[in-house]
Amino acid sequence: MNHPENTPGGRKCHSLSELVGNTPVLRVTAPLPEPHPGFWAKLEGMSPGGMKSRAALSMVVGARRRGELRAGGTIVESTSGTLGIGLAYVGIALGHPVVLVTDHEIDNLTLALLRAYGARVEIVREPAPRGGWQRARRDRVAELLAEHEEAFWPDQYNNPDNAAGYEPLGRELLAQFDRVDTVVCSVGTGGHSAGVASVLRAHLPNVRIVGVDSPGSALFGQRPDKRLMRGLGSSIHPDNVAYHQFDEVHWIGPSEAARACRDLARGNFVTGGWSTGAVALASAWCAAETGSDEVVGIFPDGPHRYWETIYDDEFGERNGLHGTRCARHPAERGTERSGAARWSRSREITDPCPGRTTGTGCSLCDREEGALP
Repeated sequence: MNHPENTPGGRKCHSLSELVGNTPVLRVTAPLPEPHPGFWAKLEGMSPGGMKSRAALSMVVGARRRGELRAGGTIVESTSGTLGIGLAYVGIALGHPVVLVTDHEIDNLTLALLRAYGARVEIVREPAPRGGWQRARRDRVAELLAEHEEAFWPDQYNNPDNAAGYEPLGRELLAQFDRVDTVVCSVGTGGHSAGVASVLRAHLPNVRIVGVDSPGSALFGQRPDKRLMRGLGSSIHPDNVAYHQFDEVHWIGPSEAARACRDLARGNFVTGGWSTGAVALASAWCAAETGSDEVVGIFPDGPHRYWETIYDDEFGERNGLHGTRCARHPAERGTERSGAARWSRSREITDPCPGRTTGTGCSLCDREEGALP
């Protein structure tokens, strides 16, 4: 792999893979919804393919290195859209056909882009009785892998190369800041929070890691339910979630995340999707709570995929996103996991998957007894 050359006009890259990472940080001072001391946003949407390009590149390069993916071999994966863009990007950069399994809730722009980038897209129409859309997509992936024995499945939820792909992001933060007090990460597969935390804690053992989840997500022990937001939360328990690294977790609902996105757009210009809005809201609160000017929120993407949802007034009216004033503070939550839609947080964090913790099997993850990883 060539290395980009530093020139007065910016980096001079010889291949697509060199464009991944080295994203800027921006000071955010827009009220969210109240004034706050300000925080720093790591703008991962400035990287081609967004934040998931880091994970996609790491997983594919790791598979090639181990001989799990031959030159020109096919990549098959499940995605709600974000990793799909990253895999399409890496497929073009490294010469691999990409087959993606998604569901009917994927937005039209992402679907059109994936097809334009040459990916083959399969759409599942019904969620699985257990595990929802993620399980239904993964079941179809299993069928495709049986049909194409030499294909590679990245398995983003459980592949350690996913988290490893975000270790450079952690090193970038160490280079960009003399001090980091709090880092706020959305949590879906668990990859970027795990990778960033492992690097930062080695150098800054007192840094706070704050996770942001969605109501209706099973990640931190809530009962799984239908979720409007895409890109954060999960209906299964991914192995990549580093539960021991989190100091607290916030659950932020769609109306709150959408309001934060619009406040960002109006007050700071730089904005994004559900995860970005949720991270921004939690980051502003953390800065106000601690009085620290060294809070960093990781913004996974930009606004472009969300013109039919967050930035569409009719969608907002249909889904109750307007007219509800955002809470000033999250409600404290202990071991109760009711899945209430209003903003809440907890410092009591445990791994909810019995398949990992006791080996007794997990109804969401379909882990068999004794199959403790």
